[in-house]
Amino acid sequence: MNPDGKRIAIVSGANRGIGFETCRQLSQLGFLTILTSRDEIKGKAAVELLLQEGGDLIYHQLDVADLNSITRLASYLKENFDRCDILINNAGVFLDRGKSVFDLPLEILQETLEINFIGALNMCRAFVPFMRVHQYGRIVNVSSGMGSIANMAGYSAAYKLSKLVMNAMTRIMADEIKEINIKVNTMAPGWVRTDMGGPSAPKSLAQGADTIIWLATLPDDGPTGGFFEDRKPIAW
Repeated sequence: MNPDGKRIAIVSGANRGIGFETCRQLSQLGFLTILTSRDEIKGKAAVELLLQEGGDLIYHQLDVADLNSITRLASYLKENFDRCDILINNAGVFLDRGKSVFDLPLEILQETLEINFIGALNMCRAFVPFMRVHQYGRIVNVSSGMGSIANMAGYSAAYKLSKLVMNAMTRIMADEIKEINIKVNTMAPGWVRTDMGGPSAPKSLAQGADTIIWLATLPDDGPTGGFFEDRKPIAW
């Protein structure tokens, strides 16, 4: 915990949508929440909005596709708090909606994997060491039902594959650190009213973030290595 006795939470891709709502709820629950985004102006504006609601938040610029950017955030955390208790890998892109796998430009596939999967992988590699030191951590990888191989169908292959490998990463990591009090889970928020989900989606931002908050605050006997939606296990 930091000198004020609060646990530290990091949320990627948090200047809007589910990430923004996750920061709101975590900060209101008493976590010192580090809101991150690629766009510094938008990220700082998001923090200012949440600070008006009484949350305890800090802004730090972060591009998960840039390993140097992740390293800078880790150095900031080391210098100021020397711990990370909660990591929410929320940053993501959906660049090939409805596109056939046979017409998918390889650069779109590469960019999607770099942000949605490799970015999350590098975030875990950067911040799990903090959790190991303190024998405590909660990692939530924000995936999608479109990443479930049990329900996999055609089109949007880049997005689906990126979430599929994120889910596999979750299982691998959870098993490797299962003897430590670090929980690693993945979740699907469902169809949420965000820029990605559109205005017709049935779920509010609060509903979309609910399972993230649940997984971020699991007790020591809570699940790890699971895939959840609405706080319930779903098919891989």
